[in-house]
Amino acid sequence: MAENEDGQEQSEQPTEKRKRDSKEKGQVPRSKDLTTALLLMASVLALYLFGNYMAQGLIELFHYAFKINREVIFDDKSPVIYMQTSLIKGLLLVAPMAIMLFIVAIVAPALLGGWTFSAEALTPKLEKLSPLSGLKRMFGLNAVIELIKSIIKVVVVGLVSLWVFFFFKDDFLQLTNEPLKMAIGHSISIFFWAFFMFSASLLLIVAVDVPYQLYQHNKKLKMTKQEVKEEYKQTEGKPEVKGRIRQLQRQMANARMMQDVPDADVVVTNPTHYSIALKYDQLNMKAPLVVARGTDLVAAKIREIAIENEVPLYEAPPLARALYYTTDIGDEVPSGLYVAVAKVLAYIFQLKNMKQSEKEQFTKPEVDIPEEYQRYTEMGKRSDE
Repeated sequence: MAENEDGQEQSEQPTEKRKRDSKEKGQVPRSKDLTTALLLMASVLALYLFGNYMAQGLIELFHYAFKINREVIFDDKSPVIYMQTSLIKGLLLVAPMAIMLFIVAIVAPALLGGWTFSAEALTPKLEKLSPLSGLKRMFGLNAVIELIKSIIKVVVVGLVSLWVFFFFKDDFLQLTNEPLKMAIGHSISIFFWAFFMFSASLLLIVAVDVPYQLYQHNKKLKMTKQEVKEEYKQTEGKPEVKGRIRQLQRQMANARMMQDVPDADVVVTNPTHYSIALKYDQLNMKAPLVVARGTDLVAAKIREIAIENEVPLYEAPPLARALYYTTDIGDEVPSGLYVAVAKVLAYIFQLKNMKQSEKEQFTKPEVDIPEEYQRYTEMGKRSDE
């Protein structure tokens, strides 16, 4: 198991923040063999796609450069003109292949680790000038692994070379018996397929190197349990600080909530443990809104403010519990409780328009809640107990 500089065991997988910080520092997995293999394969593809175009262009360029008449030879300006024209034509011939290789050279490193730019990675570091650090890099485990990889690459390419030689042995011998033009075409074909086989052989190295680089990068980023705890504290905050913040947020929310109680139309109560203040504007609201809610001390404070501001209290324990467990501040009353809440509001609105003598004779309606809301009533009873 890996250990950090303090000797602590790095047993935890890196967090997302650790990975982001690593990428910002330019520390991403990279495989030189992957880039090399892709560049070689791109070269093979470019030769296949543009080989005829380049060969024909070179023949025309040689004709242009070496078939010069006597008048041109004795012209002082002709060497410069011919050199300039030949250079432009040569660049145009290799341009398609060069553009393809340039694109692959940019894209290939991004396949493993993505694109990244870090000014920190470019900053000079004094420890890189230290002879001891240099010796560690030269004779460390990574250096040994790179040496083994280099030996394996030489062996693989050497074996492929031998196989290619024996595979094309008869073709090599046959070249001496072919006409010059045919021999040149045959030689180009042999070169193309040999180059393809050499390039493909590096894919074996890539198949091993890419998983190894990913493993090594992940291993370097692994964290100790203490580092995970410290990072959690930095990102999420210390528990006592978070608790204090939540407490202040609750206090602020309660203060804003209490300011809306005087504007409520009714406060539905348990009568002691729950209080839910409702407001309904027939012109501007689709359904009644919950402007305040709470239990125990908060519920008592809601009732106290309601009484001070002459907001009616309506005792309906089942409805109060159901509203408390199915709504939050600012929510509309659930559609399943529309009928029950409508009865309460209708009763309250009628009371406001009655004389005192009529109020004494007005019967308070029975408020029933649907069966699917009965479980919230039971929850309220258990919390009361």
